[in-house]
Amino acid sequence: MNTHFTIRRAMAEDASPVAGMVDELLTEIMETIGEQAFDVSPARTAALLRDFLDAGRYIVFVAFSGDSKPAGFIALCESCSLYAGGVYGTIPEFYVRPGFRSSGLGQALLAEAKRFGESLGWTRLEVATPPLPEFERTVAFYEREGFSVTGGRKMKVPL
Repeated sequence: MNTHFTIRRAMAEDASPVAGMVDELLTEIMETIGEQAFDVSPARTAALLRDFLDAGRYIVFVAFSGDSKPAGFIALCESCSLYAGGVYGTIPEFYVRPGFRSSGLGQALLAEAKRFGESLGWTRLEVATPPLPEFERTVAFYEREGFSVTGGRKMKVPL
């Protein structure tokens, strides 16, 4: 597929379309793992995204297809740690709609994220993927794009 895309930094008015894609992403993950792992609410997600964007705590690059429809997005947050040698970026969400997969859009969004991180002096980008066979295609994509395993599993505890 050779489709033209426009990628730009998301603004508050992009919150609803991006929230819709977050809903699609989380639903796809839950269907794949067969577990209700997320509480999906596009309205709540859109409101939260607007707050994050306004505060500058969350950076989103959104891609639009040639017909101006949202095709995918990548989100970034800044973190810091001693093990990473300073300030780095994390990718909390990254999604390309199924009809646009294998079109180069994922690579283009990731390249935009890398350029952005380099411009801020980040030492690296990190992303978590489920260590499940159902996500081997996702892991292979990241490996082709230069990512390597950094160790451990992503874990959480509610506060």
